[in-house]
Amino acid sequence: MISKIMKLWVLTALLAMLLAGCEPNNQSTPSSQGFAGLGTEVEGFAQVQPNPLITYPEALAKHPDYRIEWWYITANLETTSGEPLGIQWTLFRQAASPSPQREGLASQQLWLGHVGLTTGDQHFSADRYGRGGIGQAGVEMEPFSAWIDHWSLEAMDENASDFTLKASETLFGEVPFGYELTLQKTGPAVLQGDQGFSVKSPQGQASYYVSLPFLAAKGSVNIEGESYQVTGQAWLDREWSSQPLAADQEGWDWFSLHLDQGDKLMLFRLRHTEADDYFSGTYITAEGIPHPLKPEQIHMQPLRQHPVAGRQVPVEWQLSVDDFGINLRTQALNPDAWMATGIAYWEGPIRFEGTHQGWGYLEMTGY
Repeated sequence: MISKIMKLWVLTALLAMLLAGCEPNNQSTPSSQGFAGLGTEVEGFAQVQPNPLITYPEALAKHPDYRIEWWYITANLETTSGEPLGIQWTLFRQAASPSPQREGLASQQLWLGHVGLTTGDQHFSADRYGRGGIGQAGVEMEPFSAWIDHWSLEAMDENASDFTLKASETLFGEVPFGYELTLQKTGPAVLQGDQGFSVKSPQGQASYYVSLPFLAAKGSVNIEGESYQVTGQAWLDREWSSQPLAADQEGWDWFSLHLDQGDKLMLFRLRHTEADDYFSGTYITAEGIPHPLKPEQIHMQPLRQHPVAGRQVPVEWQLSVDDFGINLRTQALNPDAWMATGIAYWEGPIRFEGTHQGWGYLEMTGY
């Protein structure tokens, strides 16, 4: 465990790079660097290019030559008594400077972890900060393992077909929330966008983007000392880039949906300060075949705003993709699912009905 001074240094450095002028836990304002600095132009880092060759499980490995990347899991779960809830687990890596890579305390790699747990009437969130080179946080392969302190995502075999996911947060000697799950891969890895090249703006900013939308989840969840057995569906996203956003993009609205016939739908809207919003997504058949969606195929309409953390946040949406016969109305399980982390945003489970029924997750940033 690093000292309090080291933790403070890591926190200061991470926030300086990621926030890019946004105050922690306050409503972010548009800047010339995009939301959380993700639109900052950089030199010396590897750049995302079309026609990548992305394979699984190699895509789970870290890519330190790129400025930023993340491993991101959401799960829609249900207790044995039928109560719905959701969990989130995310590990971010951010490089303070380009290659060559430095070892030990000289490492330029900084790490940030977020976890969340949401029920119909409660929401918990926490973050952790770490630095590379000292073993506090990182990603290894053969088999895959990602961790920050005692939060971890680990593959049970070299093919990364089954995982264990663990997180717990202690406060004043108690454990207000935590979870320990197993995730079984029941379908293929899916390359988002054009074979994994996911465009984020009309100017061409992009990331490499791979998903595991077919994960069966089971395990236990702890809420304020009470343990609950849970089962459900999970979704894992992997992205890496050096400039994933345009400078005038102030935030996004991202959906991952488990449809009732076994197919999946991913949609996102990136909001511009002085231009039309940018839309993208993928319809994924129950067999795991992806159908990339063009911006004009996607319609996303906020229906109801909800006050949370001093902001008005859209917690109900109308989503449609006419070419695939999809027309949905979504509703948040808990409208107050605000992640009160250093970089604050809304994240929580949603249900939907219409042409399809099911559960999913919604993330909204920049409000």
